Amino acid sequence: MNNYRLINVFLLLTAVVAISFAFFYLQRELGLFPCPLCIFQRIGIMVMGVFAFFAVLFNPKNKGFRLFLWLGSLSGVVWTAVVAARHTWIQNLPPDQTPACGPGLDYWVDTMPMFDVVKEVFRGSGECATIEWTLLGMSIPMQTFLLSIFLILVHLLLLRKIVREKG
Repeated sequence: MNNYRLINVFLLLTAVVAISFAFFYLQRELGLFPCPLCIFQRIGIMVMGVFAFFAVLFNPKNKGFRLFLWLGSLSGVVWTAVVAARHTWIQNLPPDQTPACGPGLDYWVDTMPMFDVVKEVFRGSGECATIEWTLLGMSIPMQTFLLSIFLILVHLLLLRKIVREKG
């Protein structure tokens, strides 16, 4: 198995483990339902996983196609890092500056254009400011942010492999 495929297997497995942990442990076991920002972070990890899956499945030899799959995967993890950073920032606001709770993501999706939904989610809501679970003193968004930074570094390693290959 070549390094390109192996790194994408790692990215795919990381996405599966992260989403499984969020859904089966945090959501189903602990009863922590995701706020809109958490949902957006999950979407980013899923996007990364889908592109990594296609890279593993097809293992393209064409450098242009490999770069396309890399860019798709990277966009998912960068999206996750940005959303997680914003979420962490909202969680660290003083209580008097915390955004008010809104009607929820389902209502926004049903009643607003998608661009406005994204703006509302990034604005944050009161439910996004609560910290319900920590590990080693870090909230879930902070853990997700650190995972995203690590995955961005893995993507840079993958880019190096793609650029250095012949063909």
